[in-house]
Amino acid sequence: MKTILPEGWPRPKGYANGIVAEGKLLFIAGQIGWNEREEFESDDFVAQVEQALKNIVAVLNAAGGKPEHIARLTWYVTDKKEYLSRLADVGAAYRRTLGSVFPTMSLVQVVALVEDRAKVEIEATAVIP
Repeated sequence: MKTILPEGWPRPKGYANGIVAEGKLLFIAGQIGWNEREEFESDDFVAQVEQALKNIVAVLNAAGGKPEHIARLTWYVTDKKEYLSRLADVGAAYRRTLGSVFPTMSLVQVVALVEDRAKVEIEATAVIP
């Protein structure tokens, strides 16, 4: 994969403006902060982020992929202010789970998610060589 940065643009923090990749596409459904048994172990926002990212990695691994194959993440959060106020903790959880992988990303605040206890849902697109 090749990260794209238009000339003259400032370097983004924690994401890429664009990525060019070739390979097998893997579309990962929105993952929330519950475990593989569909049980929430925490109502803490950062704990749910980390679990959702672990779920993404599990699907990636099942398809023969790795975190560095992620080309796009779309985050849906129920509270933008909580995300912003805990950004350092979110970043630490992200790095523990995905390492130094910074794909294209979008974050959207939503009114609610289907599972009442869910505070975050993350979709992923990966390109596996």
